[in-house]
Amino acid sequence: MFTLALKFLVEDYSNFYKNITRHVIPLRELLKDESLFKEVPETWHIVITDVENSSNAVADEKHNDVNLTATGSIITVLNELQKLNSKIKIPYFFGGDGATFIIPSSIKDRILSILEDYSLHIKKTLQLNLRVGSLEVSEIYKNNYSLRISKLRHNPLLTTPVILGNGLKFAESKIKSEYKNSAKDLDKIIELNLKGMECRWDEVYPSDNQKKVACVLINAIKEENQSKIFSEIMNEVDVIFGSLNERNPITTRRLKLLPTLEKIRKEMYTRIGVFKRNYLINNWLITLFGVYYFKLFKAGKLYLYRVTQLSDTIMLD
Repeated sequence: MFTLALKFLVEDYSNFYKNITRHVIPLRELLKDESLFKEVPETWHIVITDVENSSNAVADEKHNDVNLTATGSIITVLNELQKLNSKIKIPYFFGGDGATFIIPSSIKDRILSILEDYSLHIKKTLQLNLRVGSLEVSEIYKNNYSLRISKLRHNPLLTTPVILGNGLKFAESKIKSEYKNSAKDLDKIIELNLKGMECRWDEVYPSDNQKKVACVLINAIKEENQSKIFSEIMNEVDVIFGSLNERNPITTRRLKLLPTLEKIRKEMYTRIGVFKRNYLINNWLITLFGVYYFKLFKAGKLYLYRVTQLSDTIMLD
């Protein structure tokens, strides 16, 4: 009887994020009601990936490499969850030069292991140092920070996590301060599943010279004021720039493939780590055909639409 009860308890914590209600309301309304946010279990873990000296890499015109590395860490984790045939759902955040995951303890060791392999892969292929670290959520609470989470359904295809509290900020700072760069065995043979990682889209530009694409970074330092401040700001954004769909810079008209061999070569090395002529030629031809596929075929137009709906332009982490 005790064993069964304990097993149920563990499974319940593993499904914590999966069981959170998806709220179909404007973000400003979600932020007004703190009862819609749940405290992350203290046995869960924060896992962070971060490209070391990313500012220098960007200055050396490796901006795409840095972004691709961060994206790949997310794809690596999601593909591993699928491989494990796990029903566990986890929240994650893309940070440009890295990513943040909130995961249950039951998969922590496995996730850290595959991220360390991915870090080695990036070192060998892109010559970037991707650091990986973790912290148990209980450490956040011991230091008097909070970490509450909710889900926001933007449209039928996209649901994202929303965070209140400075817990993730504390975790990121502590993990980064305690990073220890270990020597990487560059001769180690590793197997990674990076299926789905592509970098074939062209940059998205404003519709005309009178408009701009803006990225606004906002921080409310005092946890007790975050809900009110963020809600007021999102209300002003909606009034000035329109609804989420109206202000989204990613549209079917602006999404364009960039079928260059160099772009696909970079993708090839990041995904599989070696040069394969067949991969390069086949994917170049597919991308070249895709330019016309998206313009002329109903299925192609539907795919473009799905990409616009899955483009996340709001992040509260």
